[in-house]
Amino acid sequence: MNSRERVRLALDHKEPDHIPFDLGGTSVSLIHLTAYKNLRKYLNLSVREPRISYMAEQLAVVEEDLAERLETDVVLVMPQPQADFEFVFRDEGAYEAYTDEWGIGWQKPKKGGFYYDMYIHPLANAKNLEDFKTFQFPDPLDDHRFQNLRRDAEAAVEQGKVVALAGPCSGILEMYAWTRGFEQFYIDLAVNHEFVAYMLDRLVEFKCAFWQRALAEVGDLVDVVLEADDMAGQHSLLFSPETYRKIIKPRHEKLFSFIKQQAPIKLFFHSCGAIRPLIGDLIDTGIDILNPVQISAAGMDPKELEQEFGRDLVFWGGGVDTQRVLGTGTPQEVKEDVKRNIEALAPGGGFVFAAVHDIQANVPPENIMAMWEAWKAYGVY
Repeated sequence: MNSRERVRLALDHKEPDHIPFDLGGTSVSLIHLTAYKNLRKYLNLSVREPRISYMAEQLAVVEEDLAERLETDVVLVMPQPQADFEFVFRDEGAYEAYTDEWGIGWQKPKKGGFYYDMYIHPLANAKNLEDFKTFQFPDPLDDHRFQNLRRDAEAAVEQGKVVALAGPCSGILEMYAWTRGFEQFYIDLAVNHEFVAYMLDRLVEFKCAFWQRALAEVGDLVDVVLEADDMAGQHSLLFSPETYRKIIKPRHEKLFSFIKQQAPIKLFFHSCGAIRPLIGDLIDTGIDILNPVQISAAGMDPKELEQEFGRDLVFWGGGVDTQRVLGTGTPQEVKEDVKRNIEALAPGGGFVFAAVHDIQANVPPENIMAMWEAWKAYGVY
């Protein structure tokens, strides 16, 4: 059974020969470049400066030799920024900084920094609807975005891999928060509904334009489309379920329905944290796959999630707790955690093994391999 057969069975809630394995196959199951280089060294693979998949989080592209060593089943295909954008890094004293194609500023400490954090929000001072209307979006149809999509997707299919296609930006809610700034974002959700509605609708239009062209070009090769919106923290939602249902859910439904009309794909939705109170609503919007299944967050017990939602959702993630176990536990603790989570999520199919979100910089290679060894041992159906 090759990877495409294996993953497709899992996505259809059937049991393949083995639980599929993902590291680097989506934009939210990657690995920090520090941990990546350490893992390559540990496995006696050549160590060089990796290509970066996502600049802000310093996440590495998982190269083919490591993917083969780890028997990964999924290949990430990503669009490019528009043609007139390039990363230009600024020296800002103790920080290195850049501005992305949305006008959002990011900075990373020169000493001891693992990531770039947002510090400039281009709509922070917007006072009226006209300020939002004059904000210039990037071009979703810039030819450069689509330049290598078919080449990369065809290469993955030739290897027998499943293709996961990323979008041009983060989720509609996240992009509003990032351009507006988090404090004002929460104020707007409470009292400035006109601003929120206008921007979310523009973001849906932006994404629909991109997905229509992207799936016209590679929809025959793509198995999974990636979308996201983080809507919860460690202990609770970031806003009430009523706010989601009134303001955000109708836009998610419109976007996801449009995507699924373009090609016979499965819709993968990433949402961190204690998201359980909204899972039923997310199923209503048309998602097929939930990620990262943050099992350490409140209400996210994997066995309970499988019992309540396993008939309607594929769980992609939840394979090992990255908040504590993977980074600071012993290899034996990692293996025990993997075994528990597989026992909870795997029966009947509908499970793709991945760590909870990206593997962080401090994770020792011994623990990554303990995770992999446990998946290999306990993932047989």
